[in-house]
Parts: sequence; structure tokens; C-alpha cells
Amino acid sequence: MSTAVTNSVEVSHDREFIKGLGLTSATMLVMGSMIGSGIFLVSAEIAREVDSPALLIGAWVVTAFMTMIAALSYGELAAMMPHAGGQYVYLREALGPLWGFLYGWTLFLVIQTGTIAAVGVAFGRFLGVFFPSISSTHWIIHFVKVPPIHPFGIQSLVLGNMDVGLNTQNLMAVLLVVVLSVINIFGIRTGAIIQDVFTFAKVSALLGLVMFGLLKGRNAAALVANFGANFWHNVHSLHPVQVGVGGPVVLVSTLTILAVAQVGSLFSADAWNNVTFTAGEVKNPKRNLPLSLALGAGVVLALYIGCNFIYLNVLPLEGSTNATTILGRGIQHATEDRVATAALTQMFGALGGYLMAAAIMVSSFGCNNGLILSGARVYYAMAKDGLFFREAGKLHPKYKTPAVSLMVQMVWICILCVSGSYGQLLDYVVFAVLVFYILTIAGLFVLRYKQPNAERPYKAFGYPLLPAIYIVMAVFIDAVLLLYKPQYTWPGLIIVLLGIPVYYIWRSRPARQQAPVA
Repeated sequence: MSTAVTNSVEVSHDREFIKGLGLTSATMLVMGSMIGSGIFLVSAEIAREVDSPALLIGAWVVTAFMTMIAALSYGELAAMMPHAGGQYVYLREALGPLWGFLYGWTLFLVIQTGTIAAVGVAFGRFLGVFFPSISSTHWIIHFVKVPPIHPFGIQSLVLGNMDVGLNTQNLMAVLLVVVLSVINIFGIRTGAIIQDVFTFAKVSALLGLVMFGLLKGRNAAALVANFGANFWHNVHSLHPVQVGVGGPVVLVSTLTILAVAQVGSLFSADAWNNVTFTAGEVKNPKRNLPLSLALGAGVVLALYIGCNFIYLNVLPLEGSTNATTILGRGIQHATEDRVATAALTQMFGALGGYLMAAAIMVSSFGCNNGLILSGARVYYAMAKDGLFFREAGKLHPKYKTPAVSLMVQMVWICILCVSGSYGQLLDYVVFAVLVFYILTIAGLFVLRYKQPNAERPYKAFGYPLLPAIYIVMAVFIDAVLLLYKPQYTWPGLIIVLLGIPVYYIWRSRPARQQAPVA
């Protein structure tokens, strides 16, 4: 299909949608999809890896730099092709339908749905703070516990070390997913209102954490430990990294350890691209999509860096495993990696744990609403291309939402919740997610060459230098992960590559079974 025909078909499909997202709602969708539970947890693992206050901040600064370049680059693609499906469409148009399908396949199988399942279970876990009967050990029905599997030295490849069944914790996740999926059938404006309210609440909570931590929550002992002579600790040293699971420990450079540390911070800052999936429902998309990407990502990344400064203001990097010491447990030793909870407990005492549990529940609810709303639009676009279930390419006759796509997505998420596999699957796709970002930004160069005269209401800031820098940095991070963290790379690649035969199976279906393309 030629580009001209493709674009005319996309425009025809997009006219079926209701334009219900203005600049504010689009920006809230960016921020709400980004802010989940990661910012409250992953700094503990990053701190253990880099073992330096300066490098902890550095890891988040690198993530912010890369994410902003990517968001500003996607702005050009979004304004150029403001169609439902977003990144799927960009990859299809720049590199061909196979690459678009592989992205959509991985998004459905793991990236979007696995994230929603994980965030939903986080909601249930912190609801258990208020209602102890909600627990991962309180089983309603327990089918089986799959023992750890280590094929070819790769830890628990897709199926391993999982509890399969329904407990009160993942039941809360299932109920959350079902409720939000059904609500989003009733029009884009309904979903947008929920998104606006909950995003405002959690952005306010993060901003409150930063402001209170700066003004009232400072711990003199932590300030001396983190911002005195120890701030630059280990910056110029070699850093130990264990290769894979149970592999040898090797010493690596500061740049390499920062690349390893990006697993947590990049994933916590992910999902900023979700607003592009809903492009068919954004008012004045050629203006509002680039603006929402820049504004939303910029605000969240600034808050993320601010939160990490607060962690260092309140808690020592190392501290002690003994919570009764004057310095507390420290960022590296925070109980179950709950750094934000440890920081609030230091500031508010026992009340801090309840405040953080409530904040994470609000964050999880809003995050999942954004992810559920936006993800279904990709599968809708794939169905229109004949590359997904045909019924998923139909809109609700009254509310003009991809109702079937929402339901198919909901069913798979619930299966992931009950299977217990979502956490492992998410670990496996960090590498793959970055690969698709690299390919999409490379597609920016391809489209500049293939379609030099195409309308570009917004052009990528810093092109070609900044997009090229992003590609170099992302390739370096993926190469480091491939070398030192194979448990995060090869399984992800396998999941992506499994999509190749699936693509050809979909393509080979009789034409009468495929959705019309014009």
C-alpha cells in the first residue's frame, strides 16, 4: 500500500473517532501513563548498582536527557501522522508493516499488558496496607507453583518460579482492570476525566513530596553522608557487575554501570509515548501532540530527579539494615526497595507508610487508566490493517471507542495477573522496548529521506544531532545489557522474534477475513 493510500485510509478511520482530548487531557495522559510505582521503588536497586550519590542522580539525569530527546523526536512523527496507533503507524510507514506488527505484537503480549498487570498488582499490594486480608498469600484458588527454570543459563524464561492462581491481591488487580476497561468503553471523554483527576492528584503528591522534603524533611545526618565528601564516591572507580544469573563478577567503567542502571530508571520513565496511540481522538493533533509530549515528559522527569534529591536529603545512600540507627536503613537497604515509604516514614513516622500506600494506590489507578485507554487504540489500528482480530477494528456504535479491542486487552491482562508471569515478562522486555525506540527514531531519518516534501507542522528539535545522539546512547545501553545482563535481553528478543511467524500467518489469511483497508 502506498503512503498516500495509507494516509487516506488512516484519515478515514480517524474520522470515526470523537475528538475528545484537548491539550490538557493529552498532557495529563502523558504524565499519568509515565507515573506508576517505579519512582517509589527502583532507586534502591540503582543505588546498589552505582554505590554513589552522584551516580544515582546521574542515572536519572541520563534517563531524563534520553527521554526528552525521544519525546521531542516523536513530536515530529506525531504531527506528521496524527493517526490512531501512534508508534505502530510510524514503524509501519518508515520501516515496513513487519516492524509495525512486531511492535504491536510485543506491546500486546507483554509491554502494555504486562505493565498494566504489574501496576494493578501493586495497587492490590498497597491496598493490603489498609486491609491486611488482601495479600499474595491469601489464596482463593491456587492451581500450581511452577519451580524456577534456568534454560541455557537464563533465569526463569517466561515460565518459571510462578504461583498460578487467584489470591486476594491479584483479585484486586483483576477487578481494577475490569472496571477501568468497562469505563473506557463509555467514551474518550469519560476516560479523559478520570485521567485528568488522578494525574492531577499524583503529580500534586509527587510535588508535595519534593517541596516538603526540601523545606521540612531534611535529615542532617543524611545530608552529611550524601552531600559531603561522599557525594562523588565511586565516580572514578571500577564497579562490580555480576554477569547474568550466577555468573562471574567483573569490574566495569562508570559509563557501563550507568548503562546497567538504566534498566530501572528508563522503565520508570516509560509510557510517555502512549498519547500517540490516541492521536485519532486528539483535538488539533498537529499542534497538541508535540506539545503534550514535551510538556508531559518534561514535568514528570523534573519531578523524578527532584524525588531522588529528596531521597538523598532524607536517607543515607547506604545506611544500615538496622532501622533503629540514627541514619535509618538507607536507600540501598530500604525494606523491599520501598525507598519513598522509607523517606516518608523518616519524615512522618508510622503515618508515612500509610501516606505512601495511599499515594501509590492513586498513582496505580491513574496509570492503569491511561495505559488501558491508549493501548487498545494500537490493536484497533492493527486490526484495520488485517493484522489483529478483525472485530477489534470496530468502534462501539454509540460511544465510538474500540470496545472489542478494550475487551481483548482486558482478558489477556487478567490472564497475566492470575498466571503470575507479568513481573518476569516485564524484566525481559526492557531491552526490546529500547530496540523499538531506536528503530522509531531511526525511522525519523528514513522518512526525512523517503518523504522530504511531506507536511511537517513540527520538526524534531536538534535534528539530526540530538536524535543521532539518542540512537548512539540507546545502542550502547542495549549492547551493555546484552553483554552483562543476558537475563534481560535474550528472552525479550525471543518474544519479539516469535512475532515473525505470527505476522506471516496473519498476512496469509484469506482476504475476506481481513478488515477492509479502504
